Amino acid sequence: MATHLITGAGSGMGRIVAQRLLARGDQVWLLARSTQRAAELGAEHEGAVVVVADLARPHELESLAGSLPDALDSLIHAAGVVELGPVADLGTQVWQEQLAVNLISPAVLTRVVLPALRARRGTVVMVNSGAGLHAHPHWSAYAASKHGLRALADSLRAEEHEHGVRVTSLYPGRTATPMQAKVHHQEGKEYDPAEWIDPATVAEAIITAVDLSEDATITDVSIRPN
Repeated sequence: MATHLITGAGSGMGRIVAQRLLARGDQVWLLARSTQRAAELGAEHEGAVVVVADLARPHELESLAGSLPDALDSLIHAAGVVELGPVADLGTQVWQEQLAVNLISPAVLTRVVLPALRARRGTVVMVNSGAGLHAHPHWSAYAASKHGLRALADSLRAEEHEHGVRVTSLYPGRTATPMQAKVHHQEGKEYDPAEWIDPATVAEAIITAVDLSEDATITDVSIRPN
């Protein structure tokens, strides 16, 4: 039985990945930001184990070291936050939150579970964004966090190759998730989910990376809406 740890399983592609892995009989661990949210995730994803730590407070992840599995087949970073605005208007708190959730917490959580990943020659999947490749006006803070996530993945891949740990970065374009609805609201645009990538498509790519034969690594994949 494979064992996985997933962030961002409350919505979007993270939710679908968790559902599919549980349905095939894998052991799934989820991260929740509060005890209330943990109860909700536990009810939604029957059979999953839920632990509590807030990604907006990266130091809280340190306390998970003794309460997570000793061996992991995958760590899937699917959580993320976004707040748009010009550099001239973005406050310090906005920058700090996006960097904490989108970059610092993935780095800390990965470090905490690296021994478990090495034990299974596991895979780290970082759900990045098209903003991790190109920064557009009003996307500075989010894009900076995602550019940093790409650098984290590249460094980690090189460092952990000798231990058999694989690292995959996915760069989805606009995907029909609650985050996308928020982005459209901030942009002052009407939102039609049918125009964008189905989150199930991204979930399929995540699971493909996790299940890939051990003789290869999917390093970087860009997924764009038609």
